[in-house]
Amino acid sequence: MRAAAADAPAGRSCPLHYRYEPSVFAEPAQHACEVLYVVGGLYGNEAALDAVLALFERETGPKRLVFNGDFNWFNVDPAVFERLNHRVLEFDALRGNVETELATESDGPDDAGCGCAYPDWVGDEVVDRSNRIMQRLRTTARTLPGLTRRLAGLPMWRRVEVGGMGGVGGVRVAIVHGDAQSLAGWGFAQERLRDPSHQHQLRAWFEAAQVDAFACSHTCLPVFHSVPMPSRGFAPIVLNNGAAGMPNFRGDNAGLLTRIAVRAFTGPQRHFGLVREGVHIDAIAVRFESQRWAQQFLQQWPDGSDAHASYWQRIAHGPAYEPADAFQPPKD
Repeated sequence: MRAAAADAPAGRSCPLHYRYEPSVFAEPAQHACEVLYVVGGLYGNEAALDAVLALFERETGPKRLVFNGDFNWFNVDPAVFERLNHRVLEFDALRGNVETELATESDGPDDAGCGCAYPDWVGDEVVDRSNRIMQRLRTTARTLPGLTRRLAGLPMWRRVEVGGMGGVGGVRVAIVHGDAQSLAGWGFAQERLRDPSHQHQLRAWFEAAQVDAFACSHTCLPVFHSVPMPSRGFAPIVLNNGAAGMPNFRGDNAGLLTRIAVRAFTGPQRHFGLVREGVHIDAIAVRFESQRWAQQFLQQWPDGSDAHASYWQRIAHGPAYEPADAFQPPKD
């Protein structure tokens, strides 16, 4: 497999400043709560943002909402870009590769393009289109330098404790955009997680990080994948929500977010999940106004544009992916 390295072509490179050690998570939590929402891959979808915030508003008790990167992507209209970012930045936010590259000053030979660090199973034409989408989005961002500076200052990760209060067992959560060692890493992609040879790496990451769950996105397809570790009573789990702002399953136009909470979710939006140590870990459907979103997308990316070529079929019909592909619970 071709590795994404610093000297790889734009769109496949993983710059050194994207990287961190898994051991950075082996520290006390920065925040504790009873309800945690992790929302990755909003991709500039204002209708999905409305749906996320409506769900979060219903939650009670100590709660925290974290946008873990790539909340920008399709929002090249300056008014949409400004509105969406101001609303997201009212909450806790991490920068994904999109936000990181929006803040870069470089358009030269060292430019990482979209910063996606695409693996070799993604075709070159997709990579090229993503680089051009980033160029157009960066043009928009540069008209709003104050927002761009705020995006540049966002962190790459968070450590949050869910539960552990009032006699309810806690879950140690590392929130990232990519994987355990890179903002744009693909180690938590469903293609990698189903590879038996990758399981040793996953166990090493969890051991170094000393967490129970990694909540991530970046790779655009969801997967909840448990990692058997005999030394742990709680089988560690990767919680990849795929995309909050795009369909995740065939024939279903909903986005997804990850919810980790001491109380069960009540409502039809729960897609799948499990309970560990008294904590509920669920994929929650983000059911936004799809016609409104389709209209806004087409206004910004009409037929013949790069984003339309790469994403319209998924927006209209969903990917060739099923919930059974995404949920891989522990084998007790």
